[in-house]
Amino acid sequence: MSEDEANARAREPLVRAAMMVRRGEADGAVAGAVHTTAEVLRAALWCIGAAPGVSTVSSSLYMAVSDFRGQGSEVLTFADAGVVPEPDARQLADIALAAARARVDVVGDSPQVAFLSYSTRGSAAGPAVERAREAVELFRRLAPAVPCDGELQADAALIPSVAERKAPSSPVAGGANVLVFPDLGAANIAYKLVQRLANATAVGPILQGLSRPMNDLSRGATPDDIVDAACVTSLMAE
Repeated sequence: MSEDEANARAREPLVRAAMMVRRGEADGAVAGAVHTTAEVLRAALWCIGAAPGVSTVSSSLYMAVSDFRGQGSEVLTFADAGVVPEPDARQLADIALAAARARVDVVGDSPQVAFLSYSTRGSAAGPAVERAREAVELFRRLAPAVPCDGELQADAALIPSVAERKAPSSPVAGGANVLVFPDLGAANIAYKLVQRLANATAVGPILQGLSRPMNDLSRGATPDDIVDAACVTSLMAE
């Protein structure tokens, strides 16, 4: 862009905030209550950039849900619900890796990664099923110490009694806490359904893979949503 355009852009709140994060004048940024995800992401990519070694910047939703498997209330990670529309197998693996790493910082527990599909371990076939299987193999090479499995249907990934029937030998079925969806459409629809029908709290989308944290809000964000996103951003900054 020209110098005049750059000077004009630098006066925009999103770009100015992102530049403050890049320069270390701020530890992180939260935006999006009056801007689209695309606008927030563009400012973050222009000014902050991806972390070293990261080829896919993506996002996660942290869903605080009430007890549904006899273990009390918990937090589930939904990825990617905001950035990559139709990820290929490598991108799915990258998304899963970023989500697993971020969960350790944000939630503080051990990630159990499930690659979701309409099929469970060969119960159906199709290009999307093959893509999920390939992503699992790539992820295992990237993060051999992180338990993962796929392809799994959502009930097999989440419900122990279903997992016993559909995937009895799976290392994560019935206990998954990081759910990797096959595409943005599925993830976005799922999180909004869970948020509205199960009265779950949705925090995010939280951007993953940036060199410094800048996070997005829904344009329907409440003051509580903004505070939650700011708290997550502070954890990522630490």
